[in-house]
Amino acid sequence: QLQLVESGGGLVQIGGSLRLSCAASGVTFDSYAIGWFRQAPGKEREGVSCIGNVEGRTYYREYGKGRFTISRDNSKNTVYLQMNSLVPEDTAVYYCAAQLWSTSGRQMCEAPAPNYWGQGTQVTVSS
Repeated sequence: QLQLVESGGGLVQIGGSLRLSCAASGVTFDSYAIGWFRQAPGKEREGVSCIGNVEGRTYYREYGKGRFTISRDNSKNTVYLQMNSLVPEDTAVYYCAAQLWSTSGRQMCEAPAPNYWGQGTQVTVSS
């Protein structure tokens, strides 16, 4: 059983930065595709950035390109999301997820079917 715990959320001003972390425990997760998702109030949860487990390519939603960077450190069983130049529209609960069956980063973000979800961490960007 894989457990995912997010951290690093908080309150930040426009233009600020945050680095989210997702620590995995229970099993080694280097064979999993992993991704970051977010859910804003009144909206559906959506994939923000994902890393597939077929070729290890990263995928970003358009709004994250140039601002967000996803990375993983398999030696630490941790995945990160560095977020820069934050805007109020980035306010949401951010979740990490892990998927064992083969998938690309894009497919995981756009049609997720993860085996595991974290509990989420709140990100609030104030104006």
